[in-house]
Amino acid sequence: MDEEEEERRGAGGTQGGVGEFLLGLGMSVAGAYLLTQHVTVTSGYWTLWGYNAFGLSLLPLLFGIGLLFFNGRSIAGWLLTFAGVVIILAGIISNLGVYFQPTSLFNTLVMLVLLAGGIGLVARSLRPHM
Repeated sequence: MDEEEEERRGAGGTQGGVGEFLLGLGMSVAGAYLLTQHVTVTSGYWTLWGYNAFGLSLLPLLFGIGLLFFNGRSIAGWLLTFAGVVIILAGIISNLGVYFQPTSLFNTLVMLVLLAGGIGLVARSLRPHM
């Protein structure tokens, strides 16, 4: 019987916990979905000393691409291209504004309880069961 039990492994390689894992996963997904449906994301202008700086952030990318067209094995070209992409992505992320839309306290509690309870059940399902 020990061999049979060892062959049947649950979530995280432990005995049991599959039902808890699936319930927790469902609760987490539902809570995260409901929470993200009540969030508004906006963006702003890239400014540097009061001036629009988006064009300035494109310079490393453009120089890197130009170097790569000239010589595809150019290390400086690859570094500038990579740095340009990182600068642009960092600029986009740093200029985002995230706002929670007005909703009732009950709805907020339901969303957060589903999310936190689901994560707790998933974590509990990964522990060995007696």
